[in-house]
Amino acid sequence: MTDRPNFFTAERLATPEAHSTTDAASLETAKQLAIEIAHAADDRKAGNIKILQVADVSYLADFFVIVTGFSNVQVRAIARSIEEKVEQNWQRRPLRTEGTTDSSWVLQDYGEVIAHIFLPQEREFYDLEAFWGHAQEVPFEPSTEPARSRLR
Repeated sequence: MTDRPNFFTAERLATPEAHSTTDAASLETAKQLAIEIAHAADDRKAGNIKILQVADVSYLADFFVIVTGFSNVQVRAIARSIEEKVEQNWQRRPLRTEGTTDSSWVLQDYGEVIAHIFLPQEREFYDLEAFWGHAQEVPFEPSTEPARSRLR
């Protein structure tokens, strides 16, 4: 378990766009971005996709998207899918990406949304859902149709 993301760096905390938003319109936009990230992860068969609204309990972000990849290769594929879909549909790239070398936990920081892509044992160990248990979960239904048909 090396190359763990460190998103509590002074650089990140000093970046104005890396902090959570407060107004309702910005929060709704952040929610739509989180849902887009969840769909991109679902396109690569991520498991146990959770969206947590952490705006009221954290200044780091408004939403966390937490997903499981079942191999290092799948974790990297999920991360690429998220980056490509957000860049294509939102014209944005992550402010920071951590953990791609080891690919047991990849973190993609979009400022108001942080995506966490874990291998199962990493997700269980860090248990972000329990740590942020007081955050509100945003409903997300993974697609039952094949990813290719949704891309058309």
